Amino acid sequence: MKRRVILRNKFSIQRKMRLRNIPGAEEFIFSKKNYIIENPKETKGKWREIFGNDNPIYSEFGTGKGKFITTLAAKNPDINYIAIEYKAEVLYKAMQKVEELKLSNLKFMLFNVEFIEEAFDKDELDRIYINFCDPWHKKRHAKRRLTHRVFLNKYKTILAEDGWIHFKTDNRKLFQFSLNEFSELDLKMKNISLDLASDDFEENVTTEYEEKFMLKGNPIFRVEVSIKNL
Repeated sequence: MKRRVILRNKFSIQRKMRLRNIPGAEEFIFSKKNYIIENPKETKGKWREIFGNDNPIYSEFGTGKGKFITTLAAKNPDINYIAIEYKAEVLYKAMQKVEELKLSNLKFMLFNVEFIEEAFDKDELDRIYINFCDPWHKKRHAKRRLTHRVFLNKYKTILAEDGWIHFKTDNRKLFQFSLNEFSELDLKMKNISLDLASDDFEENVTTEYEEKFMLKGNPIFRVEVSIKNL
């Protein structure tokens, strides 16, 4: 019997996002030919060819406004990055400054992670970032959480044997749920943080959302997970 994780924290943040419709968002996205992947399902097994090198490939599932992944891509030119977002209005914002950044190691995809196995071949990714994903509060929606075992089994297919998932959230209940999923599946975890700001994790790159809540003193939860035991 696996030991369940229970987190107690005075903060309980529930986020509600209302996206404003942006006319022409998709047209703008697909006009950035050097950065957008127009047909994700045709890229499976071809990512080394797309980037033109054999460098490691890291992907962020749910890239939001893009600060996190563009910062990483600028800092690490020898690593290839793929930003995945399924809401055109959000990806539109992430791609606003992409051309002036001139990052040849960064690509964007307008795509739903639910079908991620259709875009990547076996062992094609070396790392997955999941930052502040939708917590899907209702129990009946648990299978929609990106850290549910249904998704973890998808990641197992596309993530390299020595690959890791880096997960961050501000939602205590989602983090507890995720730790329990990882524990029940006997997955290796490391660098677990219940308050990232207090732990002073030097390698942390923040998202826009993360910065806002850290300034308010709200805790950010973080963990790194290996799924090779699945």
